[in-house]
Amino acid sequence: MTIIVFGSINTDLVATVPRLPIAGETLLGNDFFLSPGGKGANQAVASARLGIPTQMVGRVGADNFGTELLNNLQGSGVQTNNIFIDETVSSGVAIISVDVKGENQIIVIPGANGRVNHEDVERLSHLFPTAKVLLLQLEIPMLAVVAAAKAARDAQVKVILDPAPAQNNLPDELYRLVDIITPNEVEAAQLVGFPVDGEESAAKAAAVLLQKGVKSAIVKLGAKGVFCATSEETFFIPAFAVQAVDTVAAGDAFNGGLAAALSEGHSLRDSVIWGAAAGALAATKLGAQPSLPHRITFDAFLRERGV
Repeated sequence: MTIIVFGSINTDLVATVPRLPIAGETLLGNDFFLSPGGKGANQAVASARLGIPTQMVGRVGADNFGTELLNNLQGSGVQTNNIFIDETVSSGVAIISVDVKGENQIIVIPGANGRVNHEDVERLSHLFPTAKVLLLQLEIPMLAVVAAAKAARDAQVKVILDPAPAQNNLPDELYRLVDIITPNEVEAAQLVGFPVDGEESAAKAAAVLLQKGVKSAIVKLGAKGVFCATSEETFFIPAFAVQAVDTVAAGDAFNGGLAAALSEGHSLRDSVIWGAAAGALAATKLGAQPSLPHRITFDAFLRERGV
């Protein structure tokens, strides 16, 4: 069965710095590179590299960035025939600073991603008969996100929402359309209105998200682990210990790993472990899509840790 990813496709402009700058400060960086990114495209590459047939639906501009983005997705095994080339706007860009600890700051210019609309949802809907999972994020217009979630529910396709970038005003309707929501600490805090900084507060946040109507709430706590809650169970998965170099795409890798496991029929608990492993591996390399693990590396990582 296919995974469909409906979301953003960006070029990342990445600067490595000794530390993240404060407001008004000019800081000398260490290095600079271009990398394909966008939360949607990252998640598509993450699942495709794990060997799952993956369709990307979204938009790029009719520019050099757009051409390179499509070529990169295809090179990673992502099916791109449902990506629209928009000649009226530039491709999306993200400007990223990464410090020596692997922490980051990100500015996103949507470009073509901001033009995603009902026409893209229609293209998406034609893919549902062969799909098991739909991955969504919030780097495209909210109206399109809600419409896609509604169409997926009607087609009985599982909806996974990564509520990023962080927002505190998600439509009530969207929660009820989501099977699994996967915020990190910052995003969870925005959604529930109180700080989330560990397992106890993650449990409280997950309970609030379940009350809002999602079927499963997964709160990603970075190096601390992952908390998951459904109406039937709650559990905590410790993080895999790795040397973090760059956490830019770790959350996207998590969602790709989670979706890949679910598409192969694994339990929710095992799927969360897959997500945690994919996220840990991604944090060990620089860049967004370049850091996403291939299946051989991923399977070896799990075997080495007795999973």
